[in-house]
Amino acid sequence: MSAGFQAQGDRMADWDEYYDAEGLLCPLPVLRAAKLLRQMAPGTVLRLSATDGASWVDVPHFCAQSGHELIEAEDTGARLVYLIRRGAETPPQ
Repeated sequence: MSAGFQAQGDRMADWDEYYDAEGLLCPLPVLRAAKLLRQMAPGTVLRLSATDGASWVDVPHFCAQSGHELIEAEDTGARLVYLIRRGAETPPQ
């Protein structure tokens, strides 16, 4: 997990923390993202990479229910990549 920057102009470029959830099945990608987001400062961005197709539905739903902003979701064919901005408040779970 570390900050990253890729090519300028790439919307998936700026992030503060990274979690590789590739190979993990539902609900683990969302559970691991939730744990990491709780430790992050409000406004910081998590880049989550997953291969579980269910995450395409689970991640946006999680963000909406938890007060986080799903900045972008990208299906590269081999993986699903999400940028999630940590919300100001995390509701109790």
